[in-house]
Amino acid sequence: MSETQEFCEPAKARRSGGRGARVALRSAPLEESKRPIRAGMVGGQYQPLTDAGVQQIHQAALDALEQIGLSNATPSGIRILTGAGAILGDDGRIRFPRALVEDMLAVACKDLTLYGRDPKHDLHLSGSRVHFGTAGAAVHVVDLETNTYRDSTAQDLYDAARITHQLDNVHFFQRAMVCRDVTDNFDMDVNTLYACLAGTTKHVGTSFSEPGHVAGCFDLLHMVAGGEAAWRARPFVSNSNCFVVPPMKFAQESCDVMEDCVRRGMPVLLLSAGQAGATAPAPIALAIVQAVAECLAGVVYVNAIQPGAPAIFGTWPFVSDLRTGAMSGGSAEQALLTAGCAQMHRFYGLPGGAAAGISDSKLPDMQAGWEQAITNTLAGLSGLNMVYEAVGMHASLLGFCLESLILGDDILGQVLRCVRGIDVTPDSTSIEAMKEVCMGGPGHYLGSNQTLSLMQTEYVYPTLGNRMSPKEWVEAGRPLLLDRAIARKHDLLARGHSQIAADLDAAIRQKFNIHFR
Repeated sequence: MSETQEFCEPAKARRSGGRGARVALRSAPLEESKRPIRAGMVGGQYQPLTDAGVQQIHQAALDALEQIGLSNATPSGIRILTGAGAILGDDGRIRFPRALVEDMLAVACKDLTLYGRDPKHDLHLSGSRVHFGTAGAAVHVVDLETNTYRDSTAQDLYDAARITHQLDNVHFFQRAMVCRDVTDNFDMDVNTLYACLAGTTKHVGTSFSEPGHVAGCFDLLHMVAGGEAAWRARPFVSNSNCFVVPPMKFAQESCDVMEDCVRRGMPVLLLSAGQAGATAPAPIALAIVQAVAECLAGVVYVNAIQPGAPAIFGTWPFVSDLRTGAMSGGSAEQALLTAGCAQMHRFYGLPGGAAAGISDSKLPDMQAGWEQAITNTLAGLSGLNMVYEAVGMHASLLGFCLESLILGDDILGQVLRCVRGIDVTPDSTSIEAMKEVCMGGPGHYLGSNQTLSLMQTEYVYPTLGNRMSPKEWVEAGRPLLLDRAIARKHDLLARGHSQIAADLDAAIRQKFNIHFR
């Protein structure tokens, strides 16, 4: 019995005969190239901005860079940026002439591959290819078995990585929780990085709390990669870098980290995370203008250090509930912001990332379902290359839930099927199958060769989503979705194991203070 069949088809609900044969056919593994959905499905069908609107946002962003500029640059940042052609004003702000921005866009990396340690997990970020994954800095774990929030730990992060490794529709794993049980900041950065790497061979995203920690973490990376040359050939970790503090101000320590990471060959997510109505303007269009301007400054910065350095255009504006000022990550406005940013990424031809899938609900309930589904669907349909925070996030990024990570994999399966769209071909519109059924056939398509041949390649089936009839549901013992998610969590954790060889793991634990098992 396959894992999917085990969770989709409770024993009492299974029947023999034709339906059993169809279930067996559906459960047989498919080649990756024949799966109905996969990493890198091409989106871009949804465009909330008109062409004129895109141009207006672009011009406003250039105006902001030229007239307002960014403050608080570091001495090295001033040298790098003014050396490239930026202007340091008497007020201490760095301003960016239009020609400089255009020159740097011309040399910026356009087709970026984010490597996994296993090449089958490589992510190709060209065009409007869509990938979903985790991210964030939740300080709590949502424990569904007790319905409580507790401090997140290094073990929780490792468990989330192990689960993600086994989920088809979560394509990368960026640090989703803070290791609050690790009090030393360097040890926290090391444990954050190693918990992700030990849990999965998918591409990993991490951050560094202080510039001085970068070198030590790269020692760990080189150990895992098999040396610096091997690391530089296939850098399998990217740095999530909040190089700006909106509005329009450099974050000095993060800039120091960014400079170091670029020189060490690590891809950088240039992350601008203003909050509309608070640290970003309230109009959705102007919030996008500010995010684009800040990230264009990052493009200039990175390419002034190393032309063509791998970087992700991380326009990541959030939304405020203007009644309270609190963040509202699951709102329709958030979905529009993210989709609009994705359209700007495509306008520049740059690999881009933004946030979707965040829930303001405290538990994986109906509210969480609609918030995660709507924001992820618009992100996917807009062709966003990297959809961060897509699964697991609750309480407006304060809580991460392992069961919600698992349920989110089902949501993303449906989202990716929408991204794929409708295949209109001569075969898919031929009426021959209709003739066979309607003119002397059985009067239905259930057993037709066409139906059977398309069961796996045209349709996506949820792992936990319940499609039983009421009678089957009663016969199966009235299974509840969250109970099944808890059971699947335990099953995946029992199956999951470290992705680091035992001898290397021992050497790493001897050198670093690792807090999880």
